[in-house]
Amino acid sequence: MPAGSVRYRAPGLSHFLMMRKMLRSSDTRAPFVVQSFVAALVCLGGIACTGRITAPGTLAPGGAGGSAGNGPGPSGTGAVQSSSCAGQITPGRAPLRRLNQFEYNNTIRDLLGETTRYADGFPPDEQGGGFSNNADALVVSHLLAESYASAAQAMAATAVTRLSALNPCDVTTTGEDSCARQFIVTFGKRAFRRPITSDETTRFLALYSTGRMGGTYADGISVVIEMMLQSPHFIYRVEPAPALAAGAAPVPVTPYELATRLSYFIWGSMPDDTLFAAADAGALSTPTQVGDQARRMLQDNRAHDAVAAFHREWLQLDHALVVPKAAMMFPTWSPTLAGSLFAESQAFVENVFWSDGHLATLLSAPYTFADQAVAQYYGATAPASTSFAKLMLDPTQRAGLLTQGTFLAANAGPDQTSPVQRGKFVREQLLCQTVAPPPNNLVIMPPKVDQTSSTRDRFKQHEMTGSSCAACHALMDPLGFGFEHYDPIGQWRTVDGPSTVDASGMVTGTDVDGPYDGAVALMTKLSASQQVANCVATQWFRFATGRTETAADMCTLQTIQKQLSSSQADMRTLPVAIATSDAFRYRTSP
Repeated sequence: MPAGSVRYRAPGLSHFLMMRKMLRSSDTRAPFVVQSFVAALVCLGGIACTGRITAPGTLAPGGAGGSAGNGPGPSGTGAVQSSSCAGQITPGRAPLRRLNQFEYNNTIRDLLGETTRYADGFPPDEQGGGFSNNADALVVSHLLAESYASAAQAMAATAVTRLSALNPCDVTTTGEDSCARQFIVTFGKRAFRRPITSDETTRFLALYSTGRMGGTYADGISVVIEMMLQSPHFIYRVEPAPALAAGAAPVPVTPYELATRLSYFIWGSMPDDTLFAAADAGALSTPTQVGDQARRMLQDNRAHDAVAAFHREWLQLDHALVVPKAAMMFPTWSPTLAGSLFAESQAFVENVFWSDGHLATLLSAPYTFADQAVAQYYGATAPASTSFAKLMLDPTQRAGLLTQGTFLAANAGPDQTSPVQRGKFVREQLLCQTVAPPPNNLVIMPPKVDQTSSTRDRFKQHEMTGSSCAACHALMDPLGFGFEHYDPIGQWRTVDGPSTVDASGMVTGTDVDGPYDGAVALMTKLSASQQVANCVATQWFRFATGRTETAADMCTLQTIQKQLSSSQADMRTLPVAIATSDAFRYRTSP
């Protein structure tokens, strides 16, 4: 056990029942009891507690959160340095992961048949490495602990009204205690994503008996469900560390851990019966077996939701839903229009990924999917249908996702565009290059809007010789200027202030360096970039593993990136490539 850490004992039954009573009576001590209870639960199963539940990060070669780089300037490019990886199994760390809101709602749906999205009311998920399923953001806040407890109570009360579906056991012929044991074993396996131990069975039976006392069979089962839904083995994806000697060879994760990794990667939810059966039979031990399961799972509609979640977070699509705009300058901007543009990008991503798959199409397609509001936004003829339909756009003005309103509006100020935000997005999200943050003592203020000058003229102050900002802005601004034809809400313009728009720029620090003019030309360049393709593979790896890559992952990344390249950058190859990789199937001792 690490020095300075504290291992909590499992909370007693009296602790749980006191918390339950407080919640139901609105006792003012309840939040504090809930928080300490969940904190103690998190330490079950050999998880050491140190006050704050965190997972330490490891910097990859090339900078924080980036892959090993091969270009000048910013750290990391998403490209992997060539090396001999034959025969090596070098998985990176496998940190503890907590279900995010998307995963929690999906799991409750598949576990209980519950349609209420309880997690939508939880505190917002933390972001780490660009994704909310990142394992480096594990602190359970006071409010989140209380939310878990309240949701568990509500779900248990609803679940016992349909016990015949959750546990088809006839208490009249089989007996209440036998049915309770059967429920604990079968439901517990699904809730914890593994068979529960005999000690756990005994504890839950004692909990059932106490809850049954003075009540009914359903009351006892309700208490069991509440307890299970607040266990760390439900809230977290617990993978107890193997007892390996220092320097020992990596070992495969257990069949149930691998089934859970697969299901949350491809579905954002718990394993189904087929995955559980494969784990039971030890049929997840080879890359072929894992690949077959991954391909089967990709045929399920739940995979569409997980792919949408990946793109929504990687491309930050939902930022457009909350970004403010100056009402006097842009009277057509509204939450309704923002919602339509968000739905447009979602529909576009869905179609491109599943029907075409190629990265070049995502970045440069001259079409989108629009309803009447979106078509009007683009100045195009509205589709006859009231739903979203394919809409061809002017190919000299629009090319792929980064020329759509979601990206453009989200990465702009209320009253002016932002070459810095737009350029930084390209560097970090498409090239996996980390731009250093500004000095702590620097007050960041965008230049004031001045109708006598263009945005480009106002932002040129970043290029002043001797400016402490010049080096970093040289990496962002020349990429961001390519989007100057799009105003702060993303609509096309040819004039900015007194000047004709100048959307020329220069790509540097990449494998497609050189001048360009306009976002369409920039997207054409980036679509042909191997570094961009490598970065997309890296972003998928981060999403799948819940962490940023480390030096130990370089061989895995090289393999995944080569597979994407050999498929002409068909993104549909990535889930299977990652699921069958060593980093996904193996682990090392911490």
